[in-house]
Amino acid sequence: MIGLVVTMLLAMLDNLIVGTAMPTIVGDLGGAEHLSWVVTSYTLATAASTPIWGKLGDMYGRKGTFLTSIVIFLVGSALSGLSQNMNELIGFRAVQGLGAGGLMVGVMSIMGALVPPRDRGKYQGMFAAVMALATIGGPLVGGFITDHLSWHWTFYINLPLGVVALAVVVVTLKLPKVRSTAKIDYLGAVLLTVGITSLVLITTWGGQQYAWGSKEILGLAALAAASLIAFCYVEQRVEEPMLPLSLFRNLNFTLVSIIGFVVGFVMFGSTVFLPLYQQIVQGASATNSGLLLMPMMFGMLVISLVVGQAVTKTGKYRIYPIIGTLVMTGGMILLSTMGTGTSSFTSACWMVVLGAGMGFLMQITMLVAQNSVELKDMGVASSTATLFRTIGGSFGVALFGALFNNRVTDTMKERLGEQATAGGGVQDPGQMSPAALRKLPEAVQDAYHHAVSNGMHTVFLWGAGVAVIAIAAAVFLREVPLRGTGKGEKPAEASLEAAAV
Repeated sequence: MIGLVVTMLLAMLDNLIVGTAMPTIVGDLGGAEHLSWVVTSYTLATAASTPIWGKLGDMYGRKGTFLTSIVIFLVGSALSGLSQNMNELIGFRAVQGLGAGGLMVGVMSIMGALVPPRDRGKYQGMFAAVMALATIGGPLVGGFITDHLSWHWTFYINLPLGVVALAVVVVTLKLPKVRSTAKIDYLGAVLLTVGITSLVLITTWGGQQYAWGSKEILGLAALAAASLIAFCYVEQRVEEPMLPLSLFRNLNFTLVSIIGFVVGFVMFGSTVFLPLYQQIVQGASATNSGLLLMPMMFGMLVISLVVGQAVTKTGKYRIYPIIGTLVMTGGMILLSTMGTGTSSFTSACWMVVLGAGMGFLMQITMLVAQNSVELKDMGVASSTATLFRTIGGSFGVALFGALFNNRVTDTMKERLGEQATAGGGVQDPGQMSPAALRKLPEAVQDAYHHAVSNGMHTVFLWGAGVAVIAIAAAVFLREVPLRGTGKGEKPAEASLEAAAV
């Protein structure tokens, strides 16, 4: 468990630490026009490799593929720290992302093999705590390293953590050797990679570098559709499909995949835009951006701990996704009411509600997905659940960003007229620091405050609408008995196998 926890911390910390150091990195290496690719290359490689790592673990053994992903991640980290220009950094970040795709999947699939679903609540809080620690501590650690060491150490810090994880996993993790005689589904892997890459690029570029109706975005949409349709065709005809479509015949697996997509959509969208509101409207310090999300992480952590213990004790889980989706939707509605006069305490309370809703869902969705498949497909189930959450997050940030920018632009025009667009010195609210904002005329400050508040209202109201889809999916979940070793029950065959492992 120590090795798995450290690895999970590695996977979650990296982007949060690096994000804080990006201005310094650009100042040192130059190439500001390629800045977005430092993040995009990592995200693309992670998303595209996630399902492949899951399948390779099922076919050739989870321990070997897990260790390989850690090594690739560490090599990418070391090379990124040694980068001498922006192009090198982008390339090495892609290598790092390739390894990162296997870290989270490896943790979850190994956890699924070692611990029966019925008993997994005992460990659930540990992973929830790591998630909260990474979200809060990542930006703080990144800021400290950048200020007192150098940006190179935002990558080098992964090395000692990774070595600890490697040593512990090599020594303590005992899994049976697996060797499939089936051929790797190379064509399926390529088609799935092309489809995922196209989707991520659409959400990254749409409304930013290219208009949503541009030929570039429409071309990517056509490529995504064609490759995913071809992927579905291929997967029905190969001996060992990269992502068995038969998994989606299981109603629970399909429903929790939908819920996971919505959770990613809401969570990533919220973590991007809440600090912006608190910095611009409430005047919070940008350097404490990690701490600004603490109320949401607190709600998530506490509820996740309680739910995990309750599932272990009772073996029942269906009620928790229903409650969680309702609470999450309520949290989004409450956050949509924030305005220019909303206090920090009030917004923190609404964030606790949203975090509590996600706390009901974060681990339960993975648990139900893994309980819905045979042990031999544990890697694919884990990678699919992770992939849906990742893609949901990409779509959430993209859609929220488009809605936010449109509403902000409209409000600025209403309040400032032509000054908002005709070179009147008005900056994008996303680029405006609280200190710079205080130097502007009072009328401009007031316009910024109202524009950001209105943008947040639109973002969270639409987010609540999307969350309703998760409510509908949760209602139709079935209470399938968890494989496990609860009191007074005999372990299922799969659980006996897991216990033997």
